[in-house]
Amino acid sequence: MRHLKAGRKLGRNSSHRKAMYRNMVTSLMVHGRIRTTEAKAKELRRYAERVITLGKRVAPSTLEGLSGEELEAAKAKRLHNIRQARKWVNDKAALQAVFNEYAERFKDRPGGYTRMYKVGFRPGDNAPMVIIELIGTAAPVTEEGPAADEAVEAAAE
Repeated sequence: MRHLKAGRKLGRNSSHRKAMYRNMVTSLMVHGRIRTTEAKAKELRRYAERVITLGKRVAPSTLEGLSGEELEAAKAKRLHNIRQARKWVNDKAALQAVFNEYAERFKDRPGGYTRMYKVGFRPGDNAPMVIIELIGTAAPVTEEGPAADEAVEAAAE
């Protein structure tokens, strides 16, 4: 029985799975949107949301107005959170985006930083595919005609 055993194995050993999630979280933070299977995206969401929450804990706007020991404590907490997030984000620019851009973008949001769109099935094994993206990412450009462009503009608003 799998009591209290959270997470999907996805047919991989633990080190491969962990490396895959690290790469996927990094790609999501760099690009804002990635295309993957539904099972991987659902599992990826857990790690990506934790990383963004780490970024929000001591956002740059919270450091303004502090001085003395309060500022030093806040800087130490921020450094600790950056080191925790480095476990999952392998790119320096992506890590800076998490702690600056994404922390400010999601500061008023209590969670739910990602969105998934189903996009059909993968040829070959018929696996359900999704696009997982960060909320607030610009809508993708389509070339399917004016009706599709209106739908994209309506979704962006």
